[in-house]
Amino acid sequence: MTTQTEKGRTFRALHERDRAFIIPNPWDIGTARLLAHLGFEALATTSAGYAFSMGRPDQTIGRDKMMAHVSAVALATGLPVSADLENGFADAPEIVAETIRLAAAAGLVGGSIEDATGHPDRPLYEEAFAADRVRAAAETARALGFPFTLTARAENYLVGRPDLRDTIKRLQAYQEAGADVLYAPCLTSEDDIAAVVSSVDRPVNVLMGLQGVQLSLAALSAIGVKRVSVGSALARAALGAFLRAGREMREHGTFTFAEDAVSSRDIMAMFKT
Repeated sequence: MTTQTEKGRTFRALHERDRAFIIPNPWDIGTARLLAHLGFEALATTSAGYAFSMGRPDQTIGRDKMMAHVSAVALATGLPVSADLENGFADAPEIVAETIRLAAAAGLVGGSIEDATGHPDRPLYEEAFAADRVRAAAETARALGFPFTLTARAENYLVGRPDLRDTIKRLQAYQEAGADVLYAPCLTSEDDIAAVVSSVDRPVNVLMGLQGVQLSLAALSAIGVKRVSVGSALARAALGAFLRAGREMREHGTFTFAEDAVSSRDIMAMFKT
């Protein structure tokens, strides 16, 4: 059985290669095992995908329930798993640090902390305070005794404040605070991604699976991106197929959606491996 230390080293090494790797985002045990069957090298959880599976909006799952979920995903395969830890489930740096300790205890070898507050009137933490939160998380990660890869997220674009200069400034502050990987979700242009990559000296994660954004893994590697995630895109793709099938039945009384369904035999064969 692969130990957490071995998984941590494997995960860290993926970021040190001369090309990008895809870290897809399952939302439950079954999808984690299916992605492992397909040959991916690591997995990352999605807070939105999990929330949707529970019939809830994103950012409405408490820390205890989220930790139980990410632990189940981490134990579902032998792959390294990093978790979407939202904003650490609190404002205070010491609580963010405790979230990292809990994440490690849950079997994770990485996790992300974002600088979004969850409050519409002040969507982002002030930069210095956000860096303090990353610093607290990084200090805790370093004390764990195995490689835990901390990702720091600048949420400017995700919260509707597309300021590239501020995004880069924040990521540079998080780098200095000790983050291992830097991530600005929802960058949509090749030039903006390249500007972020060239402005920091840590591996950069880029989010794909956004509508209208079609950059290939090869193109992202050429820019210097090290890691590519898809957030809730896989969950939303599955839910999109589900809703189309439901509407077909309800509005037309037909069942052609089943023509695209994977067979029960194939799914069972994948889960036996």
